[in-house]
Amino acid sequence: MSRYVVSFMKDVLGDNGRQIEICQKTVEIDAPSEGEATELAKQKFCKAERLCEWSLHADRINIKAADFPS
Repeated sequence: MSRYVVSFMKDVLGDNGRQIEICQKTVEIDAPSEGEATELAKQKFCKAERLCEWSLHADRINIKAADFPS
């Protein structure tokens, strides 16, 4: 299994009126594939934030392989 770092990102307006990207949450997931890691991260995010759909609090998901072993 590989370890992935999954970040839930949101675009918001900053104090200066410009759009900025913020990270709503980052989770580490052990999974056999990137696709499965994404799905597991969505479930974990929804549970932690008490949501039925992850996209209520985030605009997109960034996923990358972790730089360290699990």
